[in-house]
Amino acid sequence: MAISPTRDGDRGHDPDAADSTSSGTATDGGTESASSAGPDATADDGDLGDGATATAESPLAENGWVRRYLREHTAHALVIAVFAIYPPLYGVLLRLPGIDLGVVSFAPAAFFDAFLPGTTFVISMLFLGLFAMSFDFISGYTGYLSFGHAAFYGIGAYFIVLVANGDVPFLSEGTPFVITMLLGAILAFLAALAIGAVSFRLTGVYFAMITLGFAQVLYELIRNWGYVAANPQEGPTLEGPTPEIGVPYVDSLSVALGRLAGDSFENVLGLGIDVSATLTSYYAIGLVVVCCYFAMQRIIHSPFGRVMIAIRENEERARAVGYNVFWYKMAAFGFSGFFAAIAGALFAAYSGAASPDTTFYFLVTADALIVAIIGGLGTLAGPFFGSAFFEWLEDVLSSEQGGLAPYLREGLPESVLGADVGGVSFLEVINAAVDGRSQLYLGIVFVLFVLFVPNGLLGSVRDRIGGPVAKRLPDYLDRYRR
Repeated sequence: MAISPTRDGDRGHDPDAADSTSSGTATDGGTESASSAGPDATADDGDLGDGATATAESPLAENGWVRRYLREHTAHALVIAVFAIYPPLYGVLLRLPGIDLGVVSFAPAAFFDAFLPGTTFVISMLFLGLFAMSFDFISGYTGYLSFGHAAFYGIGAYFIVLVANGDVPFLSEGTPFVITMLLGAILAFLAALAIGAVSFRLTGVYFAMITLGFAQVLYELIRNWGYVAANPQEGPTLEGPTPEIGVPYVDSLSVALGRLAGDSFENVLGLGIDVSATLTSYYAIGLVVVCCYFAMQRIIHSPFGRVMIAIRENEERARAVGYNVFWYKMAAFGFSGFFAAIAGALFAAYSGAASPDTTFYFLVTADALIVAIIGGLGTLAGPFFGSAFFEWLEDVLSSEQGGLAPYLREGLPESVLGADVGGVSFLEVINAAVDGRSQLYLGIVFVLFVLFVPNGLLGSVRDRIGGPVAKRLPDYLDRYRR
């Protein structure tokens, strides 16, 4: 079970946590080591003694590594499957015919349009989810809150647009998007090291504020730097080639991103299925997000990740047992900046533009902090689910695409909408309290989560089932299968 760094005081601090973490205890949501299983666990299974001959175990056997790997990733496969089938399922639900119940009629399509997020909102959730996971990588697993994380998001976004426009020396405007994205991520990694070299001399709220200060310096610089755009306060727009995700320099293995300029496909495999540009971008961006998630998870479940958790639980103890905690923190900060820049690059590639207020501004970090707390700090996947909740709430309370307010205005009879209570009609209540009020209700939900669900959505589920979902879910499924 991952512990939110903001709740240590409430839970009581365990001075031995660093020792138990560094020795392989699964405090990070499932990482274990052979050393924690005792000396016998390191014995070679093939050495049976007394001249016995070991038999090679098939990878597909009951206890083979392939079966174990698939079992441990059942939860991941289910989540990926849900996101893979969501767009076509959403399209089917929007085409359902109305139902006449005699007294009243019910329109399922309008209902699902109001209460399910559209594909464009889910794409926004992918950007925000990856950015929030990169924020959780440093803040949730080392305990150092990076309030200036938007700086790395902005570096990735601006680098993509400037390279595509031919404004970066030594890089042509035809440089493949994947290469440009990785170069921008490396640049953000180096920027994180530079900021961390100063910031990690401080701890607690002082670290958070100095990172915020660095981000605001970059925000003001970009906002007033005429080189990046004719109107730097609005930011540059992508004027070069359409960004493509895939294998660089192989057109047949790449797809263009963008709601309008992206690739679309008609009659796929002769099945009469058309894939729009938005849907193509959804799957391409989702593939990058999945790869980044597994990369961060692999780092967290490595010996390096265990040291990160040891630093979070008891930095002095980690230093005392011989770890150079400064450089571990620097590397963790660099990796978090790397993945934040990839999120920014995806955002700029899909939207076709980047502006200071949507990338470098400190409220971008605030969004990541909010969804990380709602989803669960120190869980990695939790911020992703928190961003799904965030985008769902924004979609439901939005008037741009479906939403609750248009559904009520169109679905309720005039007699109900015009009902006057205290001089205020129900229609006026809808317009004032529902339409476009997602930020208001998200703030209320955030306060409720901090007070009553401090471990977030995924953290609370882990507490409930007694461990990481990926490790416990197969056991629960086996019970029902029997």
